[in-house]
Amino acid sequence: MMERFRSPPPGPPDADGLPEVELTDQDILDAMHEIPGYLDITTADFRAVYHLAHRHAIDRLLRGLRASTLMRGGVAPLLPDMKLDAAARALVHSGFKSLPVVDAGERVIGVLTESDFLRRLQADTFLELLLRMIEDSCEVSHRCHETPVSEAMSAPAVVVGPEAGFRQMVAAFRRHEGRAMPVVDAEGRLLGMLLRKDFLGAFDWAMLP
Repeated sequence: MMERFRSPPPGPPDADGLPEVELTDQDILDAMHEIPGYLDITTADFRAVYHLAHRHAIDRLLRGLRASTLMRGGVAPLLPDMKLDAAARALVHSGFKSLPVVDAGERVIGVLTESDFLRRLQADTFLELLLRMIEDSCEVSHRCHETPVSEAMSAPAVVVGPEAGFRQMVAAFRRHEGRAMPVVDAEGRLLGMLLRKDFLGAFDWAMLP
């Protein structure tokens, strides 16, 4: 009895990349034997129904998640001609790991992240950068006060609209490794920032029974 309830390994993801528990033919036959009467259905048909039911269940549980309700507003964006030293101060002050970069029309044209700074300083991690600074008597040769944000930012930015639902947000986060992404209107103007940790926290709450 205990063996039957042992957690099965996750199966292949569905079309949106959401993992399902893969049903074996024996799982299906065991379930069908527990239903009284005769079932005129093949294991393939049963599996197809299961996949569709899984998709509908996920949509039902998570239909209330929208980028507009999860995003953080009041984000002060960076400008492309701002120098990197000023942008670094803005990042620290914001408390975010990245900030959107907007043009004169407030349309998002890129994102500047901590990883972008590391790439400019030719380091893979901040620990590596710290060790280099210690070895070089805390000197890092990079003219951040002369380099504009436009030369270091990641572009184009991965963004979502305010009405983006769970599946759209998952797909967007899968397209980049950052911890946040801009939420924009139909014209690409900045509305707020969606943090990965806020999204995951909302997902956990939505999945609670």
